[in-house]
Amino acid sequence: MMEKNRLLGDKLVIGIAYGFIGLFALICLYPLILTLSVSFSSEQAIAKSGYAIFPRSPSLDTYKYIFVNSGMKILKSYGVTIFVTVVGTAGALLITSMIAFSLSIKKLRYRNVLAFISNFTIIFSAGLIPWYMVSVNYYGLKNSILALILPSIFSVWNMFLLRTYFASISPSLYEAAEMDGANYFTIYIKVALPLSKTALLTVGLMYALQYWNDWWNALIFINERNLFPLQYYLYNILSNVNAISSGRIPSGASGNITLPAETVKMAITVITIGPIIFLFPYIQKYFVHGIMTGAVKE
Repeated sequence: MMEKNRLLGDKLVIGIAYGFIGLFALICLYPLILTLSVSFSSEQAIAKSGYAIFPRSPSLDTYKYIFVNSGMKILKSYGVTIFVTVVGTAGALLITSMIAFSLSIKKLRYRNVLAFISNFTIIFSAGLIPWYMVSVNYYGLKNSILALILPSIFSVWNMFLLRTYFASISPSLYEAAEMDGANYFTIYIKVALPLSKTALLTVGLMYALQYWNDWWNALIFINERNLFPLQYYLYNILSNVNAISSGRIPSGASGNITLPAETVKMAITVITIGPIIFLFPYIQKYFVHGIMTGAVKE
């Protein structure tokens, strides 16, 4: 009888937990559904009745406005963003993992000094103007695809996350590889990396999201429109629509056309986050596992 009551209590707790998690998931999902709904609504209906969970006067006018006027340019900016994300993530993972592996080796001379210098850059920085001058005058990062990649290619926080993961690998594996004649680069390639796929995928996702969502580097370094990434190009579209709608640009410049100011914001959000939403569920479990592994040290 007691066993039956205990099982019933366990099921009740599990049911309440699932119900709470399900409710929380719906609350988190609500803004996304609302964004999608507004993007497919007409501007007049939104202005008259406000936002709704279901589209008001369903319309594709907003997407037509974006893609008809800037379709090829958006596709080109998509290409720039995909290239920057893929190349930047691969390069960032290579550099970050090599530094993290080096700092995880206890035999490395001045290991703590190097770790302190890396950590110091998180707390203190030279500022925007010196960073810009060094990037442009010394590295030539102006109107170049590298300007969208190199400034964000290394994260100290991600490096320390990987270092913690590498340090959790049993030193006996490294010692066995050394006895077989392997140097540290061979150990890094054939031992450390294969055992750290979860952590690498976690850090890679962080870098990929960083590159995908970045528009700041384009704002600072890029003037040529054919190098605009997706985020920055859509930001320009939104700025132009807001400028015309607010009256800062003469009405004659817009051809007396009522622009979809509100719905275009939501449509741009959908266009921007769409690929990430479809990709994230496939790697979420590795992301969570990697975060916990890097955060817990026994």
